[in-house]
Amino acid sequence: MINNLNLILALVAGILLGLIFFGGLWLTIQKGLYSKRPVLWFAGSLLLRTVIALTGFYFIGRSGWQRLLVCLLGFVIARLVVKRFIPEVRETIHAPNA
Repeated sequence: MINNLNLILALVAGILLGLIFFGGLWLTIQKGLYSKRPVLWFAGSLLLRTVIALTGFYFIGRSGWQRLLVCLLGFVIARLVVKRFIPEVRETIHAPNA
């Protein structure tokens, strides 16, 4: 019973990590496309999102590879959820004329 509860908690943690990672990516794209300094948005967001995700995987994976695997499954599930419910960026952005 406790083992199953630990796996369910790892799945939920993976989903939360994925929602933070992919939701943050979507937010970065929305802000970065219209920013005067998009490299700060994209580089800063990548660093922050990666640190959060890897820290979460580290703490969950310390308890065993099974929990890490279930956490990764939750991360992938979150990607599918975000991809389904967040609209695509359909607007064409052109580079400014030199």
